[in-house]
Parts: sequence; C-alpha cells; structure tokens
Amino acid sequence: MALNQTQPAAVTPHRPARDLIVEVLKNMRRNLEPLRYSTLAPSRYLIYLHPAEYARLESIVPLLQEQTIRALSEELDTLNKRSFVQRYADRFRGNPTAPIESAAGQWQVEFLPDPDGDVEEGALLIDSQLRLPPSLELGHGEQTRRITTVHSGQQVITRSQVIADAPTVATVRVFARIAYDDDSGHHTFDVTKDSITIGRGGITYPVDIKIASSADVSREHARIRRDAQSGKFFLIDLSTLGTMLNGRHVPRGYDEVDGTKRENGAETPLPDSARIGLADTVTLQFDLVR
Repeated sequence: MALNQTQPAAVTPHRPARDLIVEVLKNMRRNLEPLRYSTLAPSRYLIYLHPAEYARLESIVPLLQEQTIRALSEELDTLNKRSFVQRYADRFRGNPTAPIESAAGQWQVEFLPDPDGDVEEGALLIDSQLRLPPSLELGHGEQTRRITTVHSGQQVITRSQVIADAPTVATVRVFARIAYDDDSGHHTFDVTKDSITIGRGGITYPVDIKIASSADVSREHARIRRDAQSGKFFLIDLSTLGTMLNGRHVPRGYDEVDGTKRENGAETPLPDSARIGLADTVTLQFDLVR
C-alpha cells in the first residue's frame, strides 16, 4: 500500500548579515562619480529587507549599521592607497589620480523593512544616494543621483535616477494644477517643474503624485512632460492597464524588450483642461494656470 508523504516546504536560506555589508561596499565602488579634482562616493545607503528577514536581524541592526559605516571608511582608505608605481603611471599619462571621498563627508546607513512588498525573502534592495555639488561640468544647481539595486538570487537589477533640487520658494512658478480623489481623500498638486511622474510609487519608483489605490494603478503609471520652450504639456503612458485622456486611451509610451521597459517616445498633447484616467480607477483633472 502506497503511503502519501507530504514533501516539506522549501525553506528560503537566510542571507548572512556580513553579506549585507559586502553588497553595500560593492554598491559604493560601482557608483563612484569622478569630478575634476576628486571622485565622490555615495554617502547615504538605505538597505531594505523582507520584513521576516528584518525581524530576524532587528536586534543586531545597530551593530550592523556601525560595522557597515566602519567598512565603508576602510574601503575608502583602501581605494585611496595606490602604490608608487600606480601614482607615477597616472602622472606620466597626464591623469593624476583624484582622491575618493564621501560626497557628504560622512556616511549615513539605515537598515529597513520593505514597506511595499517588492523585496522577496532572501533578496536585498540597496538605495544609494549621491549629492552632486553645483559645477560647470554637471550643470547648474545641485542634484542627487539615486541608484536602486535589487539583489535576488544571482540576478541584479539596477535603476538610476537623477533628481534636481526643487526651486526655491522665491522662484517657484505654478504652470498647471492637478486635482484628484483617491483612497486617502481629495488632493490638489501644483505643477512647478517640467516633468511630473504619477503612480502608486514605491522604493524603486519615486513619484511626484503618489496615488493611494489598488494595484490596477501601476507604481509608475504616467508622466506629464512640459516643453520649456513652448510651454505645452504632453502625457506619456507608462502603465500596465492603460491611461486615458478625456475618455480615450493614449498610446503606450514604452516597449518591453527582454523583460525590460524601454520608452519609445510616444506622447500625447495635453489640452489646457483635461481629464486623465488611470486604469479606469482614478481620474485626475488637469488645468493650465495662466
């Protein structure tokens, strides 16, 4: 007589705590920013873990944070210690080695539970941020370069975004106004820059207008672009379930190639007053401000 035997459920192996430190160091080395007289290393690191993984490590998080900061400082010293031969070769080539330094002068490291459900158990998400000083090489004003890296098994997915500083209060100009209702109530949003992203948002999807809604609304659902020369606005659909303009679907603004979204340049002109529908779930009222 055959016996039915229940196979034990697969157990996700725990990631050793030291691996978290190693991945932060790799992230720092990969995302150095060369300037004219120095090279900047990202100074802020947010490390997100699956809630169960974070709960397992919660009691040692302060120690983990302390040792990660210590390891970053040691790694920086190692990168700056080049041999006499290496320094001479650089000088001979007319490219003296620029010192590497933390962009903010000190390290900021935080270990956090994933609030969005995007990090699988055993996976790891590192959000590193590098504050770029104003310079002629990088353009006017300060910017923050944000690199989000997801480590899941052998797969590594990286997303890069450069965020310009918001204009000062004295120079703010409102180009348009957006009103909408979502699961958290009624909202209005003043459009004061040339690119606005709309969606549910998340760790890897920072958005300007964060919609509280079901998953029908994509994390990064749509973008509104303003042409600085003409002042005209355009709508770009980045969603899974579609975006509507005054009751009609707009063309999808991306193609999916090998599992990666690549924007294709498709955008739809926005009239001065328009209704923007997100997956038949939330409607935004867009109005130009003159």
